Amino acid sequence: MDIRTFYHTSVPDWLLPFLEVPEMHRLKDVGMNCGCEYTALPPLRKIHSYSRWDHSVGTALIVWHFTEDPKQTLSALFHDISTPAFAHAVDFLRGDHQTQESTEAGTLEMIRSSSSIRSLLHPLGLTAEDVGDYHRFSIADNVSPRLCADRLEYSCGNIIQFGFASPSEIRSIVEDLAVGKNEDGEEELMFRSLETAVSFARLALKCSHVYVSDGDRCAMQTLADLLQDALREGVLSTEALYTTESRVISALVSSRYRERWEQFCSLSAVFCSDQPGETGDWRIVPSKKRYIDPFVLRSGRVSSLDSGFALQAHQFLELSLDHWIRGI
Repeated sequence: MDIRTFYHTSVPDWLLPFLEVPEMHRLKDVGMNCGCEYTALPPLRKIHSYSRWDHSVGTALIVWHFTEDPKQTLSALFHDISTPAFAHAVDFLRGDHQTQESTEAGTLEMIRSSSSIRSLLHPLGLTAEDVGDYHRFSIADNVSPRLCADRLEYSCGNIIQFGFASPSEIRSIVEDLAVGKNEDGEEELMFRSLETAVSFARLALKCSHVYVSDGDRCAMQTLADLLQDALREGVLSTEALYTTESRVISALVSSRYRERWEQFCSLSAVFCSDQPGETGDWRIVPSKKRYIDPFVLRSGRVSSLDSGFALQAHQFLELSLDHWIRGI
């Protein structure tokens, strides 16, 4: 089932050519789960293909559904266009564990340098500057933990991927959405019913726990270390990271890094401890804590309306990631 039809019944004709420009097509081979899906760690070992292209198209359709504005829609479509192979694992490589924003750099420049995108923008009367920063549009993106198209799409996608809810449940959640004004008078995606808002918030929080789990953090750091060493020794180039995951993996397995890649893929469990063990590669790995606290139309945020969710969100934010971990 294509969940993009939940966001909008079909892709508008004017948008179709943008989906297949080379810069977007590359994202079909860049995954949403930052390389963790190549491991044998649960729940990632059971997920199906979910690419940055899938996510970007879904995000654009959400924005189009609620705004019918090509400028905002294209900004949403292009928001991950500069994402490297393995996405946020490269943030870990760069030491950007806490914000995970270093991979966003270069979006506007990539659009500017694309003759294919520029030629499609011109008939719409748009420039690269018009669509190069989705942070300008509150439906596409806003300050965490508010709900926006970007967070909605990857949450819905991963809720299904991780088996936390069925596609039909996600459809019901999406159908309850509207656009309203939040406590700051800013437009925001929000829910009509408290029950649906609470259901979504709790499901998204389950995903949040996966994103900061020992397994996820261990996998991303292990992959980051592998990539960093391969870059240092010339097995990979920085430019190669901006191709596809298939090409990066091919370069690794055809080099002396084959065994390390296979060891990464065989990760199936993680040990944790208050102190590092005497053997093995023990480390403390920080991570960005992301969650969503949606607004209910004319009522307020879920955290102010449902004490159970407020407690769960507080416990998540207080979750300690200061222990030592080691993958096997």
